[in-house]
Amino acid sequence: MRAPIGLKISSRRRALGVSQAALARRAGISASYLNLIERNKRHVGGSLLIRLAEELGVELSELSGDAEHRLIAELDEAFADPVLEGIDMPASRDLVAQQPAAARAIARLRRAYLGATANADSYADRLRTDPLLAQLLHRILSGITAVRSTAEILEDVTDLEEGERNRFVATITRETRGLTDVARSLIGQFEIDARGRRTLSPIRELDDLIFERDNYFPGLEAVAAALRAEIEASGPFGEAALAACLAAKFGVSIARSAGREVDAAGFPGQYHFNSNTRTMWFQASAGAATRQFQLTRLYAELSAADAIEREVDTPQLSTATARRLGYRALSSYLAGAMVFPYAQFLADAEAQRYDIETLRQLYTASFEQVAHRLVSLRKPGEPGLPFGFLRSDAAGRLTKHFPLPGLPLPSAGHACPRWVIYGAFRTPRTLARQIAQFADGSRYLFIASAQPRQGAGYADHAIPTSVMLACDVLHADRTVYGAGLDLGDSSADVPVGPSCRLCPRRDCADRQEEAFTTAGEPAAIRAPLVPRRFDIGEPD
Repeated sequence: MRAPIGLKISSRRRALGVSQAALARRAGISASYLNLIERNKRHVGGSLLIRLAEELGVELSELSGDAEHRLIAELDEAFADPVLEGIDMPASRDLVAQQPAAARAIARLRRAYLGATANADSYADRLRTDPLLAQLLHRILSGITAVRSTAEILEDVTDLEEGERNRFVATITRETRGLTDVARSLIGQFEIDARGRRTLSPIRELDDLIFERDNYFPGLEAVAAALRAEIEASGPFGEAALAACLAAKFGVSIARSAGREVDAAGFPGQYHFNSNTRTMWFQASAGAATRQFQLTRLYAELSAADAIEREVDTPQLSTATARRLGYRALSSYLAGAMVFPYAQFLADAEAQRYDIETLRQLYTASFEQVAHRLVSLRKPGEPGLPFGFLRSDAAGRLTKHFPLPGLPLPSAGHACPRWVIYGAFRTPRTLARQIAQFADGSRYLFIASAQPRQGAGYADHAIPTSVMLACDVLHADRTVYGAGLDLGDSSADVPVGPSCRLCPRRDCADRQEEAFTTAGEPAAIRAPLVPRRFDIGEPD
């Protein structure tokens, strides 16, 4: 589209109070030719445009129109939107030339409108996939149903005794108080998002893809079975067979050494693959489980890159960053499916009552590797015990999660400080368990273990991460971790919430953050019952 140079010349000339004839004379052209230029009937450039810019006292870039093309295109898109159908809109280039501030305002509003629409779509996606929001909405609907049922009894049954009527009234009061807290938490979650999130992040897109697939990818499971068969043709599956297959098929050699090395991106670690020298390097401190898993993943990436790419090639991963994260996550999934063949691993898990320590020894694996595979046992018609998964760093920040229906697992930030995922840091390499009860009465078995990596030397401070699995208490007796617990007695349960910000337990002595409150609430309601030890300057 032609830039509105002529219109800009005309607007500037009028603003200066210069006649068309006078400007034409100074620029060395006829008035009729300038008239055609100003009506955008003639192209203008080169030395003539330079002379006109000098006579009008503006920068050449202001007249050239190069910077206006995108603005014109944006206005064209905005004016073509069905929402403006039937309105006689001005020509985009005329508006840019004559009212540039208004044109920029319209374009900015258009971008805001598109952003709002994208956010609305994102919120809709979250309502469908975010386990925390789904749980909060479920609790609201359950509470409304309970209130309605109780109210109908009070309305329909006229001969209730006074004590019975008082009990029903007390039930309505309790349920409505609970609804207030849950609604406050839900509103708080959306206000947090409105302040800090405009579109889906790459990690959120990847989460949505994994959640939609229920963390089960049948195509990769089939590839894993074929690749494992290839490796087992060279001997029993393990580090030795993997090294032999990598050398024979791809010319990859294995190297180990003490000290620290960096990968192609400049990051140090316990392992990395140098594609130039075809060398897979491991730090001497890397354990057998790490070496086996990373060799498996390398074999998977080199053998089945196309299969991984097919899973990543989806509109749900809309950016290069999201696809890169997706490729890495799904290559790890493929490696896990190779190390832990679905049918064999499920049979062993059931036989061992999901004893992670036993399973990690059977498969030369780490606690986290076994936990990851347990969460992916979601094959239709042949599922394992349903687990939720959570991982935290030593600072308490959540770094991985996979939800469990009904369990409000936060996707980021920090979880409830009472969760055993944090208590596990006190006794590294030892499994900890707890029965956690949420404010709505739901109960879950939590098991967690903090696993520090092996340090490379005295100066290498190995920081642990804590991994937690969660299952409904109804399934706890299928695991070794339910042994010795009176699963029918809830008196010893640990009262918890999803996180301090969203927890309705206002009298919790372990609260680390004020609960969300909506604007406009009375001060007595807004003031959370946070222990005084969190007051600024207040000593413990």
